[in-house]
Amino acid sequence: MLLQDFDFEKLNVYQKGLDFVHELFVIYKDLPREFKYTVGDNLIRAGLSITNNLAEGSGKRFKKEKARYYSTSLDSARECISVLNVLLKEVLIEKDRYNNLRTSAKEITSMLYGLLGSLE
Repeated sequence: MLLQDFDFEKLNVYQKGLDFVHELFVIYKDLPREFKYTVGDNLIRAGLSITNNLAEGSGKRFKKEKARYYSTSLDSARECISVLNVLLKEVLIEKDRYNNLRTSAKEITSMLYGLLGSLE
């Protein structure tokens, strides 16, 4: 028996979000203990919020409801950048990894803006 995909799993932005969250977990695991449960937890929560709100929003019937969840997903992606900026400033993340994650976040936010625009 084959499992069918949920509608949100077919969204490219959702798949990119999963990859992004995976990279955030890699960073989390490498953080020193004194930062893991403060900055690290915040980063993981914000990252998971990207994909979770895409999943929740896709199931909403009305465009206004979808837009609210997709906007929260966008806000969470931007929050991740803020946390990554702090990690870079505190030398808790390598510059190359930071740059790659910034590029991914930019792609995700652009896709989210497109998704929101399609609801207007």
